[in-house]
Amino acid sequence: MSLRNPEPEGNPYGDLELTDPTAMRALSHPVRLAILSRLQRHGAATATELSEHVGASPSVTSWHLRHLARFGLVRDSAHGGDARKRYWEASARGFRFQFPDDEDGRVASQVLSRTMFAQHEDTPRRWMAEVEPRLEPEWRRAAGLSNTGVRLTPTELAAVNAAIEQVLAPYVTRDPADQPPGSRHVRIMRYVMPEADER
Repeated sequence: MSLRNPEPEGNPYGDLELTDPTAMRALSHPVRLAILSRLQRHGAATATELSEHVGASPSVTSWHLRHLARFGLVRDSAHGGDARKRYWEASARGFRFQFPDDEDGRVASQVLSRTMFAQHEDTPRRWMAEVEPRLEPEWRRAAGLSNTGVRLTPTELAAVNAAIEQVLAPYVTRDPADQPPGSRHVRIMRYVMPEADER
């Protein structure tokens, strides 16, 4: 099995947890990551609808969807409203994985990490050029970035990550019907990059 049930303490968002290196490799494709991201953000869609946003033809998109379904990352959806078309949905609002200790898992997680970094490397520049100029002043003031260096042990870093997730969890998992007026989608990108030992 490529996924395991989330543990509330270590996974407060209820993400799917990838543990199988084969599943990590399956997701390590820009089109598959784009498909999954689109479904998680915008809900159920057909391969044809998705193809317009992921840089692949409908038939190639359909093939990638079936591949993602093999690992439980996407599934058939009944929310499309047209029985003649096949609608797909993400199996969860997010996914997560760790760097396993075994060689196969370590390599697979590195490949997936690199693909995800590459997928988002241009996101801040595009936001600055395309989105930020159109934001209302209150949203512009609330946006921004930080670049903080701190000395931590691995245990302390894990605790910091867990604390951040606990703060975000009530907002991430909130039912759409409970979202207050004026709320909008916010991308929070968190890069956690320990430096190499200087000695």
